[in-house]
Amino acid sequence: MSKADAFAEAGKTAVLQNIQGTIQFLQAFPPFDQMEAGHLGFLVENCQLRFYAAGDPVLRPADGRVEYMYVVKQGHVIGQRPSPTGSGMQNTLEIAVGECFPMGALVGERPTRTDYLAAEDTFCLQLNREAFARLLGLSVPFRDFAMRGVSSLLDQVNQQVQLKAAETLGAQYSLDTRLGELASRSPVTCTSGTRLRDAVRLMHEQHVGSLIMVDGQQRPIGIFTLRDLRRVIADGSGDLQVPLDLLMIPDPFHLPPSATAFDAALAMTQRHIAHVCVVEDERLVGVISERDLFSLQRVDLVHLARTISSAGSVAALAALRGDIAHLIDNMLAHGASPAQLTHIISLLNDHTVSRVIELTIARLGDPGVPFTWLVFGSEGRREQTLHTDQDNAILFEAANQAEAERIRQRLLPLAREINQALDQCGFTLCKGDIMAGNPELCLSRQEWLRRFAGIIHNPNPEHLLHSTIFFDLRAVWGPSEGCKVLVDSLLEMIADSALFQRMMAGNAMLHRPPIGRFRDFVVASRGAEKDTLDLKIEGLTPFVDGARILALAHGISESNTLERFRLLAERGVIEAKDAASFEEAYHFIQLIRMQQHQLQERAGKPLSNRLDPDTLNTLDRRILRESFRQAQRLQTRLSVRYQL
Repeated sequence: MSKADAFAEAGKTAVLQNIQGTIQFLQAFPPFDQMEAGHLGFLVENCQLRFYAAGDPVLRPADGRVEYMYVVKQGHVIGQRPSPTGSGMQNTLEIAVGECFPMGALVGERPTRTDYLAAEDTFCLQLNREAFARLLGLSVPFRDFAMRGVSSLLDQVNQQVQLKAAETLGAQYSLDTRLGELASRSPVTCTSGTRLRDAVRLMHEQHVGSLIMVDGQQRPIGIFTLRDLRRVIADGSGDLQVPLDLLMIPDPFHLPPSATAFDAALAMTQRHIAHVCVVEDERLVGVISERDLFSLQRVDLVHLARTISSAGSVAALAALRGDIAHLIDNMLAHGASPAQLTHIISLLNDHTVSRVIELTIARLGDPGVPFTWLVFGSEGRREQTLHTDQDNAILFEAANQAEAERIRQRLLPLAREINQALDQCGFTLCKGDIMAGNPELCLSRQEWLRRFAGIIHNPNPEHLLHSTIFFDLRAVWGPSEGCKVLVDSLLEMIADSALFQRMMAGNAMLHRPPIGRFRDFVVASRGAEKDTLDLKIEGLTPFVDGARILALAHGISESNTLERFRLLAERGVIEAKDAASFEEAYHFIQLIRMQQHQLQERAGKPLSNRLDPDTLNTLDRRILRESFRQAQRLQTRLSVRYQL
């Protein structure tokens, strides 16, 4: 071999080694870790490496239509946009090693809207627009990421969570499965006038636990189940010739085929039913039973809720609390989202609270006056996790102050016993005494109205703190009408007070997301919390506070954070795409928090919201940082809206 040939061969080897090294580098980051080797090879072969000194512009809107996709190979890039206040430029995003940009502008074949600058000496891989378009056609994971960005990465995280949780269950099932796929396509039916004897025979022959009565247009008008049959036999009304019309449950609950297994599970749990009709265009097309649903899902949510609601003692309720942690494991494996999981936890907590109240009344005696048990905070928003304490109160009706005082003295001993019993069940006593046993929180509706008016008309720091607790409220037990009237009056008072709205918005800015100006997370620097951040206070609270003030200011009575964002988007207060981004970010932070609680629960450790971000993998770390950025965006919008 000549020297020229040897030199050429050495050059080829160096090029191949460089290509392989770049491929290995990319395979450590999403979405490249999901791509086929050949497609990665195509990407690398069409890339060139560019260097940018600290402060150099990488890409600007003035450059016109974007010609390259950039991947940070070494260093760090920041994105800047004009400040909404008009005071210069502000950092809107940070791009770390392994991340790419500007995908939206490339796909849209337009200029970028962001100024990209090298924050330090930086190397970027450049892929030209023609090769980018070719790669979109070749690689499904790459195309999915280019079109959907962080949403596609969240799908990967959710799949990993499901796989991990399903390892101990042996199979994967989805709570998002449509009822049209699950329900029987040939429901067993009867018509008006069917006798009990014939109904029981039909159920026996068809091996079903329910019989649906339909009219001439196949609309469901009643349901008769094995549970109803046991009731008929038990109370002695079991004349086999009696028409089923007199024994059935009229107007059975129904859902459309597009509803999900989760919707059916939630309905069964809330309504204490074991069957859901599937109705399309008013016609019965199927029936989903508790057995059908949970033989598919292996999640006996309805049975657990029923067991809680019929528990014979507080000790039995306390023992059942341990089953909820196992239930969450199962539901993660079945594809439940964090919002679904917190809703389920809150629902089971509601059943527990209601049963504690009933058992305490049975033990101490009926106080002789109707009252409503209110819950605040995360329980009021239906956003509880396994880590929860008590935030509750009592609402009652009274004609005047003297009557209110007499009723209060009658209810307080009961309320304190209920608080203690809930503590035994795992709802720890509130350190701030936000509990029904506190005389200041056992009030008539008029007293609550005066208290809320005082908060709104005198928004000092203490009152603003109380607003973040008390203004996320709902009724769990007892008459709900008084609570609805209270909330409606609250919304009217807030609408009339621009000062309170502005002060509340300013209060929502106190908890800043834990990301710094450059690259990394802001963590505690000393003490037992060193190197950690708080997922609840620094991550979730900015979304909760932001959604609350915007919802209350626009007359929205819903207390759940994600529902508030949805309704705000419907009313045009925020853009739909922003609401979706806030929801995704909130979901992910809540998911990381719940995973941490599960690990702590299994290890027998106290539940904590503090996280060391260095324990996260690259994908989770990247999405967590993006989620915190969304919280920053929400706070920036509040700042502009309320001129803070």
